[in-house]
Amino acid sequence: QVQLVESGGGLVQAGGSLRLSCVASGSIFSVGAMDWYRQAPGKQRELVADITSGGTTWYADFVKGRFTISRDNANNTVSLQMNSLKPEDTAVYYCKADVRRSRFSAFNVYWGQGTQVTVSS
Repeated sequence: QVQLVESGGGLVQAGGSLRLSCVASGSIFSVGAMDWYRQAPGKQRELVADITSGGTTWYADFVKGRFTISRDNANNTVSLQMNSLKPEDTAVYYCKADVRRSRFSAFNVYWGQGTQVTVSS
C-alpha cells in the first residue's frame, strides 16, 4: 500500500500565498516524478508542476513565476509554494507520484485525495 496525503490548502485573498505539501508513505522502494495537478469545477484536471527525482522542474505557463515546486527525497515529500494567487487558481489540488514498491517492480502512479484552494477577489 502507498498513500499520498496533501495538506496546506485553504482560503486566501488574491495576491496572497499558500504552501501545499504532500507526503508519500507506505511500501515504497523509490519515488520517481512527483506532480501537482488541479481541477476547477466543471473543468478537466490539469498539470500544474512536475519535479523529477533529480530535481528537474517543469511548470505550466499559467503558474510560471508564481509557483515553485520542490521535493525532499529523504522524506518522500513534494511541496508547492504558491505566490501571487489569483481567483482563477481556485481548484482542488492533487499530488501525484510515480512509485516503485520494490527493486523488482515497475513504477505505478498514485494520487492523493486532493486539497481545496480558494482564492477570493
